[in-house]
Amino acid sequence: MSDLNVTITESAQAYLKELLDKQECEGIAIRMFVSSPGTPNAETCIAYCRPGEEEEDDVVMEMNGFRAYFEERSVPYLDEARVDYSPDKMGGQLTIRAPNSRMPKITDDSPIEDRINYVLYNEINPGLAAHGGQVSLVEVTEDKYAVLRFGGGCQGCGMVDMTLKEGVEKTLKEKIPELAGVKDITDHSDKSQAYY
Repeated sequence: MSDLNVTITESAQAYLKELLDKQECEGIAIRMFVSSPGTPNAETCIAYCRPGEEEEDDVVMEMNGFRAYFEERSVPYLDEARVDYSPDKMGGQLTIRAPNSRMPKITDDSPIEDRINYVLYNEINPGLAAHGGQVSLVEVTEDKYAVLRFGGGCQGCGMVDMTLKEGVEKTLKEKIPELAGVKDITDHSDKSQAYY
């Protein structure tokens, strides 16, 4: 079980409890998670969690009068997150600050996807950005290939194969030895599905 380091202030707890009470659902809780974690598009979300909607490996915290579930996969991205509520004349505002949602602290035990994203966003994309390009992880296959999508200036660029093999694959394999290699989802050399 990973260590959860999330602060939900008393005012935020009171506000969330108020919202939950309005749902008139016995045992309703909140669930916090990060969508697209470890990427520039990461968004920290708090959702209603009706009984049965929680996941088996969620981390649970007891709050003042309700329960909070945290998606296990999101826990490293929620490190040092803070949920606060400041009342004002307009009804107040709930703020969520999650400084590590886009870039978590990576360790050797982190899931392989997280480690790939970390290398992509910290080491590979800054270099591609100079050419208006970027690369993102689509999935990791069972045989440990990273399937990548090239976008921006990289798409349709004749040098993409060179960049992929020489730069991206080399860097990723140096940092993540168990990775078998990389594949480009925008792979135009794959003619196996071609219709003749």
